[in-house]
Amino acid sequence: MSDQIYGIRAVLEAIGAEQPINKIFLQKGLKGELFKELETTIRKNGISTSYVPIEKLNRLTRNNHQGVVAQISPVKFHVFETLVENILAQEEKPFFLLLDQVSDVRNFGAIIRTAECCGVHAIIVPKNGAAPITDDTVKTSAGAAFTVPIAKVDHLKDALFYLQSSNIQVVAATEKTEDEIYAMDFDQPTAIIMGSEDKGISPSILSMVDHKAKLPLLGKIGSLNVSVACGVFLYEVVRQRKA
Repeated sequence: MSDQIYGIRAVLEAIGAEQPINKIFLQKGLKGELFKELETTIRKNGISTSYVPIEKLNRLTRNNHQGVVAQISPVKFHVFETLVENILAQEEKPFFLLLDQVSDVRNFGAIIRTAECCGVHAIIVPKNGAAPITDDTVKTSAGAAFTVPIAKVDHLKDALFYLQSSNIQVVAATEKTEDEIYAMDFDQPTAIIMGSEDKGISPSILSMVDHKAKLPLLGKIGSLNVSVACGVFLYEVVRQRKA
């Protein structure tokens, strides 16, 4: 598990110091002015939270948590706009990967590892609903989580609009199309978006993309694990750009 910070004032200070916080667990029914200040600060910073019984907090730590436990990410996240602009200034064919609600930490780690091997310039995930970067994520990524820049955004829709306005094509990996991946032209600035393990890419995101592409499935099982499917997509980009 990631390192933890507990106690209301300690967590407030961590937020103020811009510590990379994965998630904050708050005790249900807790009241008080300082607790309200913490809730307000959490909302302003868009940090993922969960209200839980005190028993959950007691399992997370044996220390005096005062009804608040924050899980700290081992990786510091980048500011989305700054990261994108730096990449655009340095790369002729930027290569981005967006993950829509991929929630399994090991899948996330495997995807990060493959992304690093394929030369992805940045990974973009939503602040809420995405898998946190935990010690398991880092281990599964074989350390790539420290190498590939990762940015968290409030809404993936805004990130898509920003990328498209920067002349980057957005390609969705989805079975809801007749177009196969091999018909795509990846030899240009590209962002690939992968969906969650159970629901795929959300309809509102799908309505925004430039292209949709699917993998041919010749067996009886109707889908691939998201990390495996992501690997196929990323390496098709590599194949085309090396051709």
